[in-house]
Amino acid sequence: MIIGVPKEIKEQEQRVGLLPSGTNELTKRGHSVLVERDAGLGSGYSDQDYVKGGAEIVEQAKDVFARADMIVKVKEPLKAEFPLLRRGQILFTYLHLAASKPLTEALLKSGVTGVAYETIQVDHRLPLLEPMSEIAGRMSVVMGANFLAKYNGGSGVLLGGVPGVLPGRVVIVGGGTSGVNALRMAKGLGADVTILDIDVERLRFLDIAIESLHTLFSNEANLDELMPDCDLLIGAVLLPGAKAPKLITRAMLQKMKRGSVFVDISIDQGGCAETSRPTTHRDPVYVEEGVTHYCVANMPAAYARTATQALTNVTYRYVQLLADHGLEGACKKQPALIGGINTRDGRLTCQAVAEAHGLKWEPPF
Repeated sequence: MIIGVPKEIKEQEQRVGLLPSGTNELTKRGHSVLVERDAGLGSGYSDQDYVKGGAEIVEQAKDVFARADMIVKVKEPLKAEFPLLRRGQILFTYLHLAASKPLTEALLKSGVTGVAYETIQVDHRLPLLEPMSEIAGRMSVVMGANFLAKYNGGSGVLLGGVPGVLPGRVVIVGGGTSGVNALRMAKGLGADVTILDIDVERLRFLDIAIESLHTLFSNEANLDELMPDCDLLIGAVLLPGAKAPKLITRAMLQKMKRGSVFVDISIDQGGCAETSRPTTHRDPVYVEEGVTHYCVANMPAAYARTATQALTNVTYRYVQLLADHGLEGACKKQPALIGGINTRDGRLTCQAVAEAHGLKWEPPF
């Protein structure tokens, strides 16, 4: 198989879909790997690193897409890439189709087989999403603490406080991977932390595992009650493959103190607040209702080296399976891959995406 690795073109996206070590393994197995020039530079990998791994360096993205049987990326295709996709080609990347009907329609029109990292489930886990959720969760507290600083327009609250001064209050909505990693960072800074979830068993586990943590069942009334004293609000809500529910209302945000911060990790799936809209690393925040909103849609790209290594640690085995056995053969060997197929031959094959856009869907096979 010919595997293509184009350079990411999303603003400030520095990750790359495949490491030189992965290239080396694939070429040893008889596959060809095409890497667009400078694709790995943002993550600290030179073209020479890929050449040593057996890759061919290609000057333009259009040639990578034209020649490759499978495209391995990090982020969803942008408008400029839509015409490059074709029927019979596998696109293996994060897609987040529930957040974008135009992207969904473009993939359907192209006929490409879109396999999404974020909808592959193994034992009720999302193994290809977890590393990025871990990074985004940890980042959410770092970014939140930064934008609470007075020089950034924040309230001037130090999350950890100091002797004689109470710590800042952090509220985390969602006790999944990103929420727990946000919790670990916030507790590490010495903040006062409350985490909400609808899974009581999950809350029970967190209550036992982490000292001096406040756990609360997630519903509108409980969340609303926390708003007046909250300094940093973190949205870490996830419904696999589906659009994020709008759990945080404008009325709730109006109760928060001026200069407090809201970080929406769920923004890739449309955001979990009525006021959420995607931002970039170049222009990461805006203010609504006196609250600073950080809604960067590709948070882990800020730490591209770490993020690329963490991502490819979990994606490579699936890349190898698809390369060695093709789509149907790979799905027979690892049935979890079937859940990753969002589009195939012009058909929508993910129920959650179909429900988000009011479209029809059918099984991929």
